[in-house]
Amino acid sequence: MRSRWMGYLFCALAMIGVGSTVVASKLIAHGLPPFTATALRFAIAFPLFVLAMKLTGEAWPRVGGREAMLLVLQAGSGSVGYTVLLLSGMRLTSATDAGVIAGCLPAVAALVAIVALRERPGALTMGAVALATAGVLVCTMQGGDGGGEAGSGGSASVLLGNAFVLLAVLGEALFILLGKRLRTPVSPLQMSTLMSGIGLALSLAPALLERPWALHYERTAVAGVVYYALVPTVGGFMLWFAGAARIAGAQASALTAFVPVSAAAFAAIVLHEAIVPAQWWAIACVLGAVVLIACDGAPLRRSESLRPRCR
Repeated sequence: MRSRWMGYLFCALAMIGVGSTVVASKLIAHGLPPFTATALRFAIAFPLFVLAMKLTGEAWPRVGGREAMLLVLQAGSGSVGYTVLLLSGMRLTSATDAGVIAGCLPAVAALVAIVALRERPGALTMGAVALATAGVLVCTMQGGDGGGEAGSGGSASVLLGNAFVLLAVLGEALFILLGKRLRTPVSPLQMSTLMSGIGLALSLAPALLERPWALHYERTAVAGVVYYALVPTVGGFMLWFAGAARIAGAQASALTAFVPVSAAAFAAIVLHEAIVPAQWWAIACVLGAVVLIACDGAPLRRSESLRPRCR
């Protein structure tokens, strides 16, 4: 019983950290270009994961050509793609809206499984997808009225920002899909190390095109990158897997409900964003979607690991 409650606590803390990434991304987005920030984040996280592998005695996994290609596609969509798209979206939309959309990951992953893997969803999963979609639409339709970027680009800019964030979530859902195609057993620590290393390699060349040596590095943006690398990436990873080992998959997935709530709270406290009624309704829709998927259970176990590994 004590172990199970510790699992709930660890997973909840990990998801609160994931919710804080949208606020960190907001601080980063206006101070650093996306690929430079992404490369810097992985440059901080990768050595720490390598050190963790040495301390735990884990070896590098041996993978074939097919597996290596899948790992590169995973890193491109779920590590680099997620971060770059989220940072791009945070230039245009509010942290609260982004948190609600990011909280739709379980429903988006289920939708990807339905479309790409031809899985047969239960009625509760279909209801969850519908609720999550409603939440995203409520965020989008309320436009620039929500305390984020009102007055800095209008509803068209907010719509574009929300689209970037939704694409980021789709990239993370693709990561989950591609992970199911791996045949070689890869431990969570090995996977996070690989995703960080490959993510660093993939983001370096685009980062050089942003001329990082000529940039003015704002203190707030750099602090945001360091926080993103240490807390949601390294710390969140460790917390999530320590917790997920103690509880069922459906229970762990239900705790992703903390993502939109955490994002809204951090947005209000750190960024002083006003949370309007439409956003509260959107958060309620996303929370309902997560609960429905957790109750359905089976689709989440097949999609396995809605984890915040190396976002």
